[in-house]
Amino acid sequence: MGEGRGSTLVYILVVVLSLVAFGFAIAAERRRSIGRVVTDQYNASYCAYNSDVATGYGVGSFLFLLSSESLLMGVTKCMCFGRALAPGGNRAWSIIYFISSWLTFLIAEACLIAGAAKNAYHTKYRGMIYAQNLSCETLRKGVFIAGAVFVVASMILNVYYYMNFTKATAQAARKTNRPNSTVGMTGYA
Repeated sequence: MGEGRGSTLVYILVVVLSLVAFGFAIAAERRRSIGRVVTDQYNASYCAYNSDVATGYGVGSFLFLLSSESLLMGVTKCMCFGRALAPGGNRAWSIIYFISSWLTFLIAEACLIAGAAKNAYHTKYRGMIYAQNLSCETLRKGVFIAGAVFVVASMILNVYYYMNFTKATAQAARKTNRPNSTVGMTGYA
């Protein structure tokens, strides 16, 4: 493996975990709960929902994305601990990608967990009388899709972050051979 390229296993694991999270987010969007108004034998109206599978898919997507981010931050020691980064372009880009990947990660996780929580919330009864305007609340369309888009953005930014991070740490590991200083430090006699 070339100097400063990073571990291929880390690249593969980050991409695979993120793609699984993406797949779960898409599946959650396709299987969102849909409610319909039902009236029972006592003339009570309530909302009946189909399945609650999307909540599980949303939580699964949340956990896979969390494990992907945790793996990368564990390997790079969250850029705060471990070897210092060499000054230069790779260090600057790794800092930019680090901040951007955390931002997209937090947005993706917020979309996924909020979507799962909202999908799990079901309104049951709305009263026997005055149920003319009964509406069964469901998750808004596109919440899991937004999470999936940010999962892919987070994956791409994580790959670039790791690539620039490994280059910056490899540069810092090399010793520079500088000639001795030409400034004399002798005393006056």
